[in-house]
Amino acid sequence: MRALLPVLLPLCAALVPVAASAQGFAPPITVADVDASGTRVTINGLPGNWYPASGEGEHPAILMLGGSEGGLTQGSDREARALRERGYNVLYQSYYRTSQDNADFSMVPLETFDMAIDWLKAQPSVDPERIGIVGGSKGAEAALITAARRPEIKAVVAAMPSNAMWAGFSFTMKPGVDYKSSWSLGGEPVAFMPYGAYTPGEPMVTMYANGLAASAGHADALIPVENIAGPVLLICGEDDTLWPSCPMARSLKARAEAEDGPDVEVAAYEDAGHAVFGSPLPQGSDLSRLTYFGGTGEGNNAARKDSMGKMEAFLDAVLSD
Repeated sequence: MRALLPVLLPLCAALVPVAASAQGFAPPITVADVDASGTRVTINGLPGNWYPASGEGEHPAILMLGGSEGGLTQGSDREARALRERGYNVLYQSYYRTSQDNADFSMVPLETFDMAIDWLKAQPSVDPERIGIVGGSKGAEAALITAARRPEIKAVVAAMPSNAMWAGFSFTMKPGVDYKSSWSLGGEPVAFMPYGAYTPGEPMVTMYANGLAASAGHADALIPVENIAGPVLLICGEDDTLWPSCPMARSLKARAEAEDGPDVEVAAYEDAGHAVFGSPLPQGSDLSRLTYFGGTGEGNNAARKDSMGKMEAFLDAVLSD
């Protein structure tokens, strides 16, 4: 879970076609095999790795979502197993980019998350009153949208979060393609925030900031955080150069307070970027890999260590016995 974007920084990059092409980057499509202690499940035609908690009786459950890297990554799968060792049932579920056939982040069905929650509630080892959701970057966007729609979710951890539902995108430019919304419901696009102006060579965060600056006519694209039933932990890096995760986190907190919504905690880290969340790299590692979207290697790695502790303490306080 901490590695919803483990060590691969760009993995959660929410790139639109022009920006993705300009960056010359596309992460590999990966669908990690389930560990021998777990089971591969299929939800809405997509693979998920299920790691039930050991021991008799019912245990809390976590729906874990990766970012725009898609599929199921090895790092996130390790994190799912680590959470299972803490006493959680964990479903690490894919929702797009499991093959080239679903490689565009466009019209991704929100029903996949509904089905995953319903599946969790039906498992004998799951306490249906203690379900949480964890996501990073685009997975955080999905986690917040889903929690606002499903009152069964009692705890939310959203790392590098968004306060809006954004337009769709692809890692490859396809001229003439209408990418519509990132998300769909009932086969129809949900409301979305258009991207702002992007100048090649500028940090991608400017594209999102420009979009938010022109958001007055797109209030329906803002995530209704006030509808979330349980507390929310938001984790962000102040030097995030992918999208403005800290300003968006503070917007979510302000909206929750103004609308009598859930308790929202923002854990913001000054010297970190989009790599603020994930398993800290061991001593002696090359920390430069953590600087792809802002912050220093040392700052990002320190933030990862601290934010992991915050996440675990938060989940334990809300969901554990």
